[in-house]
Amino acid sequence: MASGNTVLMRLVASAYSIAQKAGMIVRRVIAEGDLGIVEKTCATDLQTKADRLAQMSICSSLARKFPKLTIIGEELVVWVDPLDGTKEYTEGLLDNVTVLIGIAYEGKAIAGVINQPYYNYEAGPDAVLGRTIWGVLGLGAFGFQLKEVPAGKHIITTTRSHSNKLVTDCVTAMNPDAVLRVGGAGNKIIQLIEGKASAYVFASPGCKKWDTCAPEVILHAVGGKLTDIHGNVLQYHKDVKHMNSAGVLATLRNYDYYASRVPESIKNALVP
Repeated sequence: MASGNTVLMRLVASAYSIAQKAGMIVRRVIAEGDLGIVEKTCATDLQTKADRLAQMSICSSLARKFPKLTIIGEELVVWVDPLDGTKEYTEGLLDNVTVLIGIAYEGKAIAGVINQPYYNYEAGPDAVLGRTIWGVLGLGAFGFQLKEVPAGKHIITTTRSHSNKLVTDCVTAMNPDAVLRVGGAGNKIIQLIEGKASAYVFASPGCKKWDTCAPEVILHAVGGKLTDIHGNVLQYHKDVKHMNSAGVLATLRNYDYYASRVPESIKNALVP
């Protein structure tokens, strides 16, 4: 990397503060009462004013501080999701919402920031809203308390709004004790690292590289693992296909157990 770890840590520090600012924008749009919702490709694929304003804020701030950086150049790539969990945001499920900024080098996710704008929002009117979780491979992950699901429990977290037969069949194959259906890839990874779920199972195309880059780093920094449904490591170089077309499988612990339970019929249906 051009200037080594110094550039990376400057970028992470900037991403931290920029994500916090984006989280404030997300809260402000809700408070103003006009979400400005538009459909992108279908009724479950939505965009709001918060998406647009937060995206503009993140990209312009990064471009100003790092003018030679291509946001999405060269070996260093930034993947941004200004509002992960948009559908849940429009339906008032605010704890599902995150702002994601992931940093990749030579195709590998190496640093990430997750801002939860509405963390603590159920604690009452005087509660301080929001938190920012961040991590760097080889350094660790910070801003949360690491917990694990009790031994022997198999709790699956999966999509709330983008399910289909492949997703349902794969979740069933895990023989889960419980299934959590929530929005947002960032939110699901937080469930893994805070002991609310054992595995994130999404056997379908749908989520994009900007959904998984930052969360993957946080998970890997504490010893977890995130791959596609075949067990392939995701790539984040600038020319990669944006869609995670072979789904997502992620765990904090016991990855091999869950990977071994993915049916071959599902693997055959999902082309990397």
